[in-house]
Amino acid sequence: MEPNQEPKWEGKARAKVRSATADQVWPFLEDFSSLHKWLPSIDTCRIVDGVAGQPGCVRYCAGTSVPSDGGGETVSWANEKLLSIDPIGRTLSYEVIDNNVGFGWYVGTFKVSTESDGGEGCTIEWSFIADPMQGWSLEGLVTYVEESLKAIAQRMEDALQTSV
Repeated sequence: MEPNQEPKWEGKARAKVRSATADQVWPFLEDFSSLHKWLPSIDTCRIVDGVAGQPGCVRYCAGTSVPSDGGGETVSWANEKLLSIDPIGRTLSYEVIDNNVGFGWYVGTFKVSTESDGGEGCTIEWSFIADPMQGWSLEGLVTYVEESLKAIAQRMEDALQTSV
């Protein structure tokens, strides 16, 4: 029997940070162990292996949820390895290397760009390529990424507004 030859899932989301430049937003994402500050579903994010900010380092991310049926809390977690980081291009790529949420092979990339139309603000892009996930649909994963990125952009915008 042939190994699973299902096509890879690919998706991309974009969110605008209206009141900040790409140079102001990039340090938030460049700090590979700060995802818990920006993504509401993450309670903790810390480096567990390697040198922070250097390709090869691994972060542990976890979040707690309570099922709608009132059952006990569930902790969802993932270990993610920083594959590459480019401060000039303001991009970073990471790979999920272990988790309990259904990811097989998954690589994600964040990119922060200035507005191409000369408008104010900047854009954060989160793209991914992954093996199909059991219990998920591609549409469901794309929606999760879109909603998560909106929350990330809003939290970053709020943080920059309060620091002025």
